[in-house]
Formats: sequence, structure tokens, C-alpha cells
Amino acid sequence: MLKPVPLFIGLRYVAARRRQQFISFINGFSLLGMALGVMALIVVTSVMNGFDRELKTRILSVIPHGFVQKEGGLKDWHGAAAQLVQEPHVQAASPFVRGYALLGANGSSHGVQFEGVDPKALRKVSTVGEHMLMGSLDVLKPRSYKIVVGRILARQLNVIPGDSVVLTLPQVVVTPAGIFPRTKRFTVAGVFAVGAQVDQTMAIINIEDAARLLHMPGRVQGLQLRFDDMDNALGRVGGYAHKLGDGFTGEDWSHSQGSLFQAVKMEKTVVTLMLMIIVAVAAFNIVSALVLMVADKRSDIAVLRTLGLTSRQIMSVFVVQGSAIGVIGAFIGAALGILIALNLTEMVSWLENLLGFKIFDPRVFFVSFLPSEFRTADAVVVLTAAVAMSLLATLFPAWRAAQIAPAEALRYE
Repeated sequence: MLKPVPLFIGLRYVAARRRQQFISFINGFSLLGMALGVMALIVVTSVMNGFDRELKTRILSVIPHGFVQKEGGLKDWHGAAAQLVQEPHVQAASPFVRGYALLGANGSSHGVQFEGVDPKALRKVSTVGEHMLMGSLDVLKPRSYKIVVGRILARQLNVIPGDSVVLTLPQVVVTPAGIFPRTKRFTVAGVFAVGAQVDQTMAIINIEDAARLLHMPGRVQGLQLRFDDMDNALGRVGGYAHKLGDGFTGEDWSHSQGSLFQAVKMEKTVVTLMLMIIVAVAAFNIVSALVLMVADKRSDIAVLRTLGLTSRQIMSVFVVQGSAIGVIGAFIGAALGILIALNLTEMVSWLENLLGFKIFDPRVFFVSFLPSEFRTADAVVVLTAAVAMSLLATLFPAWRAAQIAPAEALRYE
């Protein structure tokens, strides 16, 4: 079956002849740049997706998927919890009392968010009990004034189970001797390690002890919710809270942890745009190659015009040539990028074993390996952008070729 003339000639021009070695080099460089750019984009977006997944999995295994609170506190939380677990996708509810304070020991102090919880009910909404390095949540009895802290916080305070820490609230007590901040001494009962930021910022105490500290005995601030899937919590918690009555408000994890995940998403977007510059450079190389090709083929273009090819067909010849370089490079890069993205974690692990050291030191980084999650949608976006830029890069040189006058080009031949 005969090919259309512009397609046949354009594909022939892709492979430059021996006397066109410089143009051939630029074509090859353009193809290589396009392949490297697409490959890098797919690999980097997969790594960013992997970090996003790891952060969500680790943080949201400890931080509940949603919170329902009542202004002034909630006394009969059991009834509210029973009503909430009847709602679609809600698996469990647990009471909480939350506050902010300074936790100090051994001459050092750090700001923390302390969570007052019922250890038995907490297991239904959080897996923090499964990440205990030392101690247990079961020792958090009422009036015991014991505390469980994250691994990084324990290292910063230089404490282990059995040591004492001082919790300083952002409140003051007026006495005849003067004004003093409210403090309470706790005994460290355990250390947990989730592998996320909560290891540095969260402390857990008994819910009754927390209620006394915040002057709300016999009440809780609200309920923590666990959904069958974290994405099912989005947009639903507020509606469930309103069903409980006046004064109830609700928020899902996108509000409590949204800034962190928005930062990861923004970083992925910025890195993608920066790496897209590689693809743009490859597209500019296509422009350079086509401009040189048009200058070299002026007489050929004139002969084709005299044989009956229209300006539109001449333009199509060079659009085919430039697009072929971009498309071939994009698909080669996509194939390599997908292959690397699907096996990146294993490749890095093999390299670490070979070299005998960790690229991501677990003492420094929350995620001590290189996660990767390939998503077809990201690859489609990258491929589409690369092909579109390749096509746009061909338009100006192709238009210049179509403007060549046959008589002028053949005057000195």
C-alpha cells in the first residue's frame, strides 16, 4: 500500500545522508534529549507519588481520618459514637481531649500536641499501639499521669521509660507568690516510632488526665473517626457532625494534615515543570535541525513544488520529520521511565546492598528507602506534553519551507 507523499518523504528525511552528518547529529541529540526528559519526568513523578503514599499511609495510620467536636465539650460520647458508626464508611469512633504545651526534661523543652485518649478505644481508630518501641499504651491509667512520646521527641529530650518530664501549659496560675505557668510532672511510660512527623510533635496521655489539665473533667472535646478508606472521609465528616445536633463541627484529615500534603503536591508540580525544561530544550533542537534541513533542501523543495506538491504538502513533509523525532524519543523515554519507575525501589535497595550503606539514613529521614508508585495518568500527561511540544516546534520551520519559491531556489542550480 503506497504511503502519502509527505509522510514518505518526511520519514526519509529523518535519517540524514552521509553528507548531512551535522544535521544527523542534531536529530540524534534532539531524540536523546526528548527521551531523557520524558524518562526523568516519569521517574520523578513516580517517586513523588511514592513519597505522598508513604506519608499518607504512615501519618493517617496514626492520625484518625476525621474529627467531630462539640463546643464546650461532650459528656455522653458513647451515644454520639454509636450514631456515627452507623454512618456509611465509618468503622469506629474514639473520644479525645487535645491540647498544646511545652514538654521539658534534662534542660531541654519542645512544643508538642498532647492527645488525651482512652487506650482501649484508641486501638479502633489508630495503629500507634502497633508501633511501640518501648512500653505500652495500656499503662495510661486515670490519675497515673504517665505519658507516651515519639522516638524523635524522646531523643531530643534524652528520656526513656521511667524518666520524668514536665508538661507546661499555655496558662498561668495566680498565687500570693506571683504568677506562674501551669505545669504538671509526668512519667514516660513508652516510646513509639511511626516514621513520620508525629514522632517529633505528638505525646499521648490518659483522657481523664488531659481533661483535668484543661479544666473539663467528665467531658471530652469530641470523637476521632476511622473510615474504611481515608479518601471516603473527604467531604463527609462535616455532614455527619451536623446530624448530631447544634454545636457539633467536623473536619477530615485534609484539614488537619492538609498543609503537609499540599506542600508535597506543590513540590511535585514545581519539579515537574522544572524537568519539562529538558523536553523544551529537545524541542528547540528539533527547530534547529529542521531549519538547517530546510536550508539544505531548498533545491529539493523547489523540484517537489515543480512536480506538483502544494505548499501545504511541503509543510507536512517537515512536520512529519520533526514530529517523528519527537514521538520516537518520547516513546523511548516513556518505555525506559516506566521500566525504571516500576523497579526503582528494588534497584536502589540492590545498590545499597552492593555499596554497603544507606542512601537515606533512617536516623535522619522519616522514609529510609526510595518509594515509587507509577501512575498511568502521569505518563499519559508527560507523553502528551512531549508530543505536543514536538509538533509545535515543527510549525515555524515547516512554514518557512512552504514559502520557498521554486524559481528563486533553482536560479543558480
